[in-house]
Amino acid sequence: MLKKNSTKFLDPNLENKSKTVEDKIQLFMFNGKNLPLPTEIEISESGTCNRSCSFCPRSAKDFIDKKEFISNELHEKLCLELKELNYKGTIRYSGFVEPMLDKNIFNLINMVRNYLPESNIEMVTNGDPLNLKRLKKLFENGLNKILISAYDGKEESDKLEDLCISANLTKEQYIVRHRYYSEDQDFGITLSNRSGLMTNAEFKIDALKEPLKKPCYIPSYTFFLDYQGDVLMCPHDWGKKVILGDLKKEKLLDIWFGKRFMSIRKMLNKSNRNFQPCNVCDVEGTFMGEKNSGYFN
Repeated sequence: MLKKNSTKFLDPNLENKSKTVEDKIQLFMFNGKNLPLPTEIEISESGTCNRSCSFCPRSAKDFIDKKEFISNELHEKLCLELKELNYKGTIRYSGFVEPMLDKNIFNLINMVRNYLPESNIEMVTNGDPLNLKRLKKLFENGLNKILISAYDGKEESDKLEDLCISANLTKEQYIVRHRYYSEDQDFGITLSNRSGLMTNAEFKIDALKEPLKKPCYIPSYTFFLDYQGDVLMCPHDWGKKVILGDLKKEKLLDIWFGKRFMSIRKMLNKSNRNFQPCNVCDVEGTFMGEKNSGYFN
């Protein structure tokens, strides 16, 4: 269940996401204990985005955009390992990038659908590269849901809404998120300092001087993979301060149940954020996943 706190703006989609995270836990026997597999596999499948929003680390002058994309080999390795687990959770193309800039995205989605017929496949996009043909093609290849962020105002938001209706999508298949609010309304996004990386961004958010004394459940339900094969601790670690494994060389289960991942979960479950980048991160981390984290105590 979504836990509300003092955060200014809360994305309305968090409530639905919270239910998915905690209601669809898939257990795996590891060292004599039933432990949860990641409820969400988030894939940051490239190094590029066509925007540099003020509230994103990409707006910093020293941010390096890389027009590189995940290989079919790495993506298929992930799918094969998840197939062995009969994985039924969520695969989400999102991360630090714009997924629709990858010309291979339709094949990637189709690969997941063929290997993991019971999985839930989602995409987060800014909508800029979308048209009716591409939108239909995403769902023809197996996408379950698309979350579109409208940044340029209500007119753009209405156009994206009409586009989804024209593609005959149901309300369960898409969300148009209003990201054009004023600064006073946090731009319509649940803002964070991206583990301290927003200090040089156009819309500056300071790194914390003292760690939050709160638990964080994100590493208990999220497996975050970038296009290079690096497995990060969570989607907020834009600076890649903590790399927990290399999926090109290691198995998903070995990383997920590895000593370092397990140690980090236990520290964060006990509200211990005294390590980088968690010591400067302002993400509450308790909106969802408490049930997942309980298995790791």
